[in-house]
Amino acid sequence: MRKPVWKTSSFLVYTGGLTILFASLAALGYLSGHYGNGALTAWALLVLVVLSAIAESLRRRGRWVAAGMFAFASVIAWGFFVGAAWDWFGWLKNWNSPFGGWSVAHLSLEFLILVAAVNDRRRWGFPFITLLTAVVGWFFVTDFVSNGGEWTYVVTLFIGLAYLVGGSISGQPSAFWLHLVGGVLIGATLLHWWHSSDTDWALVSAASLVYVGIAYVTRRSSWAVLGTLGFFGATVHYLFSVRSTATFGGVRVGVPSITGWSPSVAFACLGFWLVLLGLAARRRAE
Repeated sequence: MRKPVWKTSSFLVYTGGLTILFASLAALGYLSGHYGNGALTAWALLVLVVLSAIAESLRRRGRWVAAGMFAFASVIAWGFFVGAAWDWFGWLKNWNSPFGGWSVAHLSLEFLILVAAVNDRRRWGFPFITLLTAVVGWFFVTDFVSNGGEWTYVVTLFIGLAYLVGGSISGQPSAFWLHLVGGVLIGATLLHWWHSSDTDWALVSAASLVYVGIAYVTRRSSWAVLGTLGFFGATVHYLFSVRSTATFGGVRVGVPSITGWSPSVAFACLGFWLVLLGLAARRRAE
């Protein structure tokens, strides 16, 4: 399977394609305030047709990356079109929050977007579309088996682990997106459970170390990036966790008690820790 090469032209095509996508969504957002649901659905269909036609034209000319970017945008346009149509039919009126209850209308919307993403991923062979497949797949499965609450996070954790396994088995370029989305899902779940006490952030630090280990085993740097964010979060927590009391307008409130050297020392230690993790792995590889 082809893999996009990151170079100047690729950067410009990616940036331009995403800019066109955001401009299209902004235009539809503007039109939603000036037209009824039926007219908005028609406008959304027009955007979908234009983006799909451009993608097909570029594919026939052999512009694979540019065609893939417009195919990526067309999947999102398809989701907006179907959502606008469902709203026009009155099927989304009671959808006040994600995972708020089992609904055929909601699940059918998510399923149709997922089918479009999977089909376009297969048809165009463009790895970036896997990002949409992974995100929408997580949302659909979670919405299907959970009704919100803590169970949603349990399901999210298992889906993240499944993406880790799937990305590790796959040798395709699209595996990068499975690793990235899987790492985010697992990390978001752990942060939901561990974000209050010192013990929680110690667990976050331990999980971050595991993330770095996964990065070396799978050779996917996205895990190291996410693990580093966890280390930074723990450092900030411990830096600001020591508090003193102060009075403002007669009200006593807790404020962070930080000495002048604390930030420099804390982040210097973090920096040395990250360097040691990098050097230890390099020595092992040698």
